[in-house]
Amino acid sequence: MTGDDETTRRVTSSGIEVEPVYGPDAYDPAALRVELGEPGAFPYTRGVHRRMYRDRLWTMRQYAGFGTAEATNERFRFLLAAGQTGLSCAFDLPTQMGYDADHPRAEGEVGKVGVAISSLDDMRRLLAGLPLDQVTTSMTINATAATLLLLYELVGEEQGVTGAALRGTIQNDILKEYVARGTYIYPPRPSMRLVTDTFSYCRERLPSWNTISISGYHIREAGSTAVQEVAFTLADGIAYVQAALDAGLSVDEFAPRLSFFFNAHNNLFEEVAKFRAARRMWARIMKERFGASDPRSAMLRFHTQTGGSTLTAQQPENNIVRVAVQALAAALGGTQSLHTNGFDEALGLPTERAARLALRTQQVLGHESGVADTVDPLGGSYYLEALTDELERRALSYLDEIDRRGGAVDAIEAGYLQAEIEAAAYADALAVDEGRRVVVGVNRYVDDGDTAPEVFPVDPRQQAAQAARVTRLKAERDQGAVDAALRDVEAAARGTQNLLVPMRAALRAHATLGEVADVLRGVFGTYRPGG
Repeated sequence: MTGDDETTRRVTSSGIEVEPVYGPDAYDPAALRVELGEPGAFPYTRGVHRRMYRDRLWTMRQYAGFGTAEATNERFRFLLAAGQTGLSCAFDLPTQMGYDADHPRAEGEVGKVGVAISSLDDMRRLLAGLPLDQVTTSMTINATAATLLLLYELVGEEQGVTGAALRGTIQNDILKEYVARGTYIYPPRPSMRLVTDTFSYCRERLPSWNTISISGYHIREAGSTAVQEVAFTLADGIAYVQAALDAGLSVDEFAPRLSFFFNAHNNLFEEVAKFRAARRMWARIMKERFGASDPRSAMLRFHTQTGGSTLTAQQPENNIVRVAVQALAAALGGTQSLHTNGFDEALGLPTERAARLALRTQQVLGHESGVADTVDPLGGSYYLEALTDELERRALSYLDEIDRRGGAVDAIEAGYLQAEIEAAAYADALAVDEGRRVVVGVNRYVDDGDTAPEVFPVDPRQQAAQAARVTRLKAERDQGAVDAALRDVEAAARGTQNLLVPMRAALRAHATLGEVADVLRGVFGTYRPGG
């Protein structure tokens, strides 16, 4: 202990006390050599590739999606022209919850926080003219992830791009929805079946597709600490691996296509340590717990998004600095791809100006800062290595507790993870209210009379047009073929067949996303928290 009093004491978001200075006694040099290893080699503390950004910068993605498929397609083209190297698609709430745009429950939400996709026709419009054989596409979708993936595959086929050539990621992480985000449809166990059926389907048909992005991002957005973000994300990952093994898959058949999705917050060093600790922990979990022998199965490859919950509506230009610090943490931590938030996202969807500036932030970091010149540039720092070790120790303690409670699914059903996050969120909000944690422009350095920036407009006419399009599709298609295909989906749901096979046939016959979801609701039921 340093003898600091409460006015000089420093702690990270996870409550880790930070000493005023760190030296060689912060860790054992012999142990450090084992814990660090070499880049591109077990335990991957220093990165999953030997030369990291010396060979290729991280993929620069900007999350986009609003209104109709045509409007989002236009934004995709704008971002690609600005130098973006991968697509990242947001879907509106009705799409995420399994409702078509013409459903009564979709009214007022169509196209608001993402693009509305109800059918194969919508997906064609979304992807029109985009080089699917050249770009990777990330889709933030969970309960209906299998449906959106199948629509993407069908459009790829129509464009002459084989499943083997399609590359990208679906989030498909349903467990964190019960913990932190809420866009679930079915109860956890049938939802897990959809996840593992997707693993199996992609192994055969889309071998280069990342079948899941196990997400700590939303856990952190809900108020977790950095330690909880790592622990709860890896606990979910363990549950998915075990479910796939229980479904008859061998670990090295699917584990190389697992990916992760983390948040980046403002404490630069804690965030870098978090990424390094997560990578090391996952490598050992896969090797020691699950017996993975393929080196790719032990690699924690991850996408990072800067922290939405850190953005402030007050003095929004300050968010430009926050995003730059967070993006730097992701790059120093060895991310494989990165999304930088627009500075105006506390007020609404990002404008084109804000989206371009966010992308330019990544480009400046990649090409001007020197961060890409050497692998793991902070590796060996007395402070960083001590912080990495302490983050890992605390996260492993959480994993032990989750195992004691029967694993992630049981712990979620019992509300344990949710309660831990709620307690952390309350403690942080209290620290801000009391001034113990400074938020510039909010509880210190406040300016009167801030001028609000331009806010992205949402056009209600687009919502009406999208609903009308879905209604027209349902009136013009071969209803008999759709009904027959949906009966096959129901039969598969009641049996053991891979669900994606009949779902694909139904979507190809122009069944809608909502109709497929309704069939599964009829078999699986819907999830009610605490019910």
